Amino acid sequence: MASSTHAQARQLGAEGPAVFPIALGCMGMSGMYGPADEAESIATIHAALDRGVTLLDTGDFYGAGHNEMLIGRALRDRRDRALLSVKFGALRAPGGAWGGVDARPAAVRNFLTYSLTRLGVDHVDVYRPARLDPAVPIEETIGAIADLVKAGYVRAIGLSEVGPETIRRARAAHPIADLQIEYSLISRSPEAQIFPLLDGLGIGVTAYGVLSRGLLSGTRPKAAAGDYRAHLPRFEGGNREQNDRLVATLRRLAEERGVQPSQLAIAWVLARGTNIVPVVGARTRAQLAESLSALDVSLSPEDLAAIEAALPASEVAGARYPEQQMRILDSER
Repeated sequence: MASSTHAQARQLGAEGPAVFPIALGCMGMSGMYGPADEAESIATIHAALDRGVTLLDTGDFYGAGHNEMLIGRALRDRRDRALLSVKFGALRAPGGAWGGVDARPAAVRNFLTYSLTRLGVDHVDVYRPARLDPAVPIEETIGAIADLVKAGYVRAIGLSEVGPETIRRARAAHPIADLQIEYSLISRSPEAQIFPLLDGLGIGVTAYGVLSRGLLSGTRPKAAAGDYRAHLPRFEGGNREQNDRLVATLRRLAEERGVQPSQLAIAWVLARGTNIVPVVGARTRAQLAESLSALDVSLSPEDLAAIEAALPASEVAGARYPEQQMRILDSER
C-alpha cells in the first residue's frame, strides 16, 4: 500500500459542481446521535472549510430545522467557501415520529423558502427530495425544482435513495448532479444496478453511511442518550455480535497498514470511483481530522480485493434501517 494525498476535486456528475473529495455530513450535529455541542459543531464546520472541504450536507428535517440554522450561523461570514446540499420532503410529528414524504410542487417551493431563511442564503447548491414520494410522479417533483433552478434559488438537482427506474425518469426531466445513497464496505447493493446506470447517465454519487453509522469504527450507541442508532438492526443483540467480528477484521487490516479502521473504510469508498464523494458525519474536529486523513491512504486494486474478501458484505447481520423504513426505500426495490 502506497501513501499519498488524493485531494483533487471530484465532479458531481456531468452537470454538478466540482467539490472536495470528502463532504461533511452535518446531521449528527442536531441530536440524532445524542447530545451535540454547538460550539464544537461550528468549530468543526470551520475546520472543514479551512481544510478545503467545500460540500456541506444537511436536511431541512434534521433537528426540525435546527441543523440548517446551525449551518447558517457557522457560515455567517464565510458563505462563499461552502456549497450546500439540502434534502427536503420528510415529514415529522411533534414527538419526532416519521410522517411520510411530501414532494408535491407546492411543497417543494414551501420547503425551499424555509430552508433559505434558516440557512441565511439566497440559493442552495444541490437540492434533492430525501425520499421518493409514491403519491407524486418524480417528473412533477423534478420539474418544480427545475423551476427553482431557472429562478436562481437552486444551482443543481440531486436525488436520494431512489432506484433505476426513478433515476431514468428524473434524468429525462432535467439533468441530475448526483444520487445520495448509503454505500460502504458492508452496504454494497448499489454496485449491482444503480452505479452502472449512474455511470452511463453521467450522474455522480454522494455516499453516506460510509462507516455504517459508526459501526465500522466501533461505536456503541446508547438509546438513553437519545442516539437513534441504538434501534437500528445492525447494532442490536446478536446482529451486533456478528458484526463485531467484521469490525475486528477491519481493525486488523487497518493495523497492518498503520491507519485507523475509519480511515481504511473511507479510503475504500474513495478508491471505488472518482465519481464518488464520501459524506463523513464528523461532529468534532478530532473526528474530522481522522476522517480527512483517509485522503492519505492509497489502495491498489490488490488491496481492494483483499479488503473485500476479508469483509464480505454478505456476512453483515441486519438491515441498514428498521423494516418499516426499508419498505419505503425506492433504492431497495
